[in-house]
Amino acid sequence: MISHVLPTYNRAPIAFERGEGAWAIATDGTRYLDLGAGIAVNALGHANPALVAALTEQAGRIWHVSNLYQIPEQERLADLLVAHTFADTVFVTNSGTEAAELAIKMARKYWSEKGEDRSEILTFEGAFHGRSTGAIAASGGEKMVKGFGPLMPGFVHLPWGDMDALEAAIGPRTAAVMLEPVQGEGGIRPLPDADLRRVRELCDRTGALLILDEVQSGMGRTGKLFAHEWAGVTPDIMMVAKGIGGGFPLGAVLATEAAAAGMAAGTHGSTYGGNPLACAVGARVMEIVADPAFLAEVNRKAGLLRQKLEALVAAHPEVFAAVRGQGLMLGLKCKVAPADLVKAGYAEHILTVPAGDGVLRLLPPLTITDAEIAEAVQRLDRAAGRLE
Repeated sequence: MISHVLPTYNRAPIAFERGEGAWAIATDGTRYLDLGAGIAVNALGHANPALVAALTEQAGRIWHVSNLYQIPEQERLADLLVAHTFADTVFVTNSGTEAAELAIKMARKYWSEKGEDRSEILTFEGAFHGRSTGAIAASGGEKMVKGFGPLMPGFVHLPWGDMDALEAAIGPRTAAVMLEPVQGEGGIRPLPDADLRRVRELCDRTGALLILDEVQSGMGRTGKLFAHEWAGVTPDIMMVAKGIGGGFPLGAVLATEAAAAGMAAGTHGSTYGGNPLACAVGARVMEIVADPAFLAEVNRKAGLLRQKLEALVAAHPEVFAAVRGQGLMLGLKCKVAPADLVKAGYAEHILTVPAGDGVLRLLPPLTITDAEIAEAVQRLDRAAGRLE
């Protein structure tokens, strides 16, 4: 008989009842060191006191009113995002998938308003932009799209990081180029800064919009507030989610005034998007993560973790091939199945996340301590030993 919960996940036989910082505590009392952070969502750790206070204070005031009215908490969050980014305007969503849908709509509406027939969006192999029909069409991978056709048309899929292929494909029908500065699901694959600058140059040359998916790489994850800042470029449209809510469902689309020009009243909406609860939490996350001192600590801890992981790889050459990634968005390229390492990690009470391209993702809370980093690598060392 089918499970009461639709069985679209192969769930581990572990249930958690509470969390403390970088630790998740199971119903049997076992403490797990969490290097998955809910897939880069719990940016400030479990039960962060500042976020608990923001949520409970707002919960005692008002939960939901809908976007038929002004929402002060939403405006505060939007003000913070605009103040710290390239953006002129923000639409608040509930998830990264919803952000992807709006980004696609916004880019196509931009050209429609100009009276130009430009609807193609160029994306890259290995991309993950969500699970909606539009988002899987954008990603294009067989695992994502098999059995769900017919797919939304208008996407051209290019080899990851192939700038020559991009230059050949971009043209008068191209509405936008959409990519992740660091692919997450695709295997923690950063696009080199020089390549991201070239993408921006090609978009400028042809007029195409640049859409960046920073759902996983954003909110301090790479040591900058957003990963594209390392390359010194800015997008026209950006998708944000995961870490921005610190565990509360929240996403957003950020855009320049020009890119958003076609999105007049009635062109998009969301019943729950931008509700007071989510925005109160998101604003507090922004206040913490955008602090230069906080980001400096992320970079310091990222250097410490990477150093220890390089030693781990050297100690287990039959299990690991290399370390890749940026900041606290790191991956271990494996010579064994990443899923086997995840399971071995359960026995050592450490949580990790598998990814494509044979990679084990390490996405700890940005608040992880030096002692917890050392403990995490020791547990990974023991997990690798179980597979040798």
